[in-house]
Amino acid sequence: MKNNSLLIASLLIIFSTCQSQDETAVMKTKLTNHSLGLAGSPADVVTQSTSGIVLMGGSTDVEQALRWMITKSGGGDFVIIRASGSTGYNDYIYNMGGVNSVETFLLDSREKANDPAVGKRLREAEALFIAGGDQSNYVNYWTNSEVSAAIQYLVEEKKIPIGGTSAGCAVLSEYVFDAKAGSALSDEVLLNPYHNTVSLSKSFINLPYLKDVIADQHYSQRGREGRHVVFLARMLKDFALTNARGIGVDEKTAVCIDESGSVVVYGSGNAYFIDSKGLVPEQCEAAQPLHWYNNEEALSVKIVAGNATGNPAFNMVEWPSAADQYWYVESGVLKRRNN
Repeated sequence: MKNNSLLIASLLIIFSTCQSQDETAVMKTKLTNHSLGLAGSPADVVTQSTSGIVLMGGSTDVEQALRWMITKSGGGDFVIIRASGSTGYNDYIYNMGGVNSVETFLLDSREKANDPAVGKRLREAEALFIAGGDQSNYVNYWTNSEVSAAIQYLVEEKKIPIGGTSAGCAVLSEYVFDAKAGSALSDEVLLNPYHNTVSLSKSFINLPYLKDVIADQHYSQRGREGRHVVFLARMLKDFALTNARGIGVDEKTAVCIDESGSVVVYGSGNAYFIDSKGLVPEQCEAAQPLHWYNNEEALSVKIVAGNATGNPAFNMVEWPSAADQYWYVESGVLKRRNN
């Protein structure tokens, strides 16, 4: 009996030691990869994913849009990247079911963004989501890095769903309000479209269907329509575009674009699809109010309400020709006219 007890005790010690070593190995891997934590299996899986884009407007996340991404991931590994914050998405998304794992990476420096181990892990993702935060950090830390290279691989080669909310949404369009000088307020920038807060740049990501597009979030809740119009005016003038388009997304709302360009809108707010149709402002100068009139039809705006099941909108290949409203600016004042 004594010998049996000693044998059992020895086996328990060995098992405990091996388990501790395994846990330590996993933790070291996470720390090396700048992971904040993982829910689910640490083993990589390869699934059949399909591409898609989620533009989420901030505030409470739109669960239906995240489930849309899970479906498109084929049940693979769902990765979150951010430059601040914690692991709130891990259990939230994992508990929805249908994924192998959910892991969050904190990439808050150029050094971390250029870690080859980070690039390798991102390339193993079957869905990628960029959390909210400060888009100036994303632009500063992730441009021309292992992170941006990995994301482009996921877009072009692996073809997985990619989404973002708030600041994470802002960096998905080809043109970005990068907030390098802080937030831009509509009333201020309409009176001076070259106000120092209007800082625009091209994104470090190239996504299909978002060429010549700039996204904005927390849209009607924070009165961002005016500044969005200024962004479009500046895109036409400063980047010599022949056309500029915008997608504005309300809070608790998500625009989902599938691999063919078909758009559905989930959530409780609206999405705004704005088209300049190549009409340039009559006046867009420093220290002068924006004037963009064009017979009260400067911008053609399609407004699509979200809902719980996904409101089908249109196809991005054929941007909507029929407008719900026309927006125009008279001497720094944004005006709207129903069509």
